[in-house]
Amino acid sequence: MSLQTLLLFIPACFALNMAFGPNNLLSLMNGARHGTNAAIVASVGRLFAFVIMIVIAAVGLGALLMTSEVLFSVVKWLGAVYLVWIGLKVFLTKSPAQSVSTTFDSDYSLFDLMRKEFIVASGNPKAILIFTAFFPQFIEPNAYAQSFMIMGIIYLILEAAAVAIYALIGARLGAYVKSANAFRWINRLSGSLMITFGVLLAFARKPAT
Repeated sequence: MSLQTLLLFIPACFALNMAFGPNNLLSLMNGARHGTNAAIVASVGRLFAFVIMIVIAAVGLGALLMTSEVLFSVVKWLGAVYLVWIGLKVFLTKSPAQSVSTTFDSDYSLFDLMRKEFIVASGNPKAILIFTAFFPQFIEPNAYAQSFMIMGIIYLILEAAAVAIYALIGARLGAYVKSANAFRWINRLSGSLMITFGVLLAFARKPAT
C-alpha cells in the first residue's frame, strides 16, 4: 500500500473504531465495573470475531452474507436478541457500588466477558460491512492479499486502541461511583443503551446491492 493510501485509511478507520456502538459500550461497562485491565482482556473476544470476519471478507464470503436476505436476517435477529438480553440483565442488576481497581476480582469470569464481546461483535452483520465495503476502497488491485492483510492488521491495532480508551473512560467513571444508588443508575443507563442498540439492530435493513 502506498503512503498516501495509508494516510487516508488510518484516520478514516480509527473513526469507525471509535464509533459508539454495542462493543464499545461493553468496554465502557467492563472498565467501570471491573477495571481497565479486565476490559482490555475481555476485548480479545471481539478481536477474535473481527479476525474471522476479515478472513471471511477476504475470501469473498462476506459478499454472500451482505447479499443474502436470509443469512443477514438470521445474524441480525440473533444479535439483536442477545443485545436486548444483556441489556435487561444489566438494567436489573442491583449490585452495590464498588471502587474500581486494576486488579482482577474473583467474582466475575474473564472468559464470560470475552464470550460476551465475541457474541456481540459476531451478532452484528453490519460489522462485516466494514470489511466488505470500506476496505475495498483502499485495496491495491495488484496486491490484493497483501493490502487486505495490512488493512486488517491496522484495523485490529486501532480497535485495541479504541478499547483501551473506552476502558479507561469507564474505569474513571467507575472510580467516582460511591453509592449503590449511583451504581444502579449507571446500570439502568447502560442497560437501556444496550437494549436500544438491540432494537436498532432488529430494524436494520440489508444494504442495497
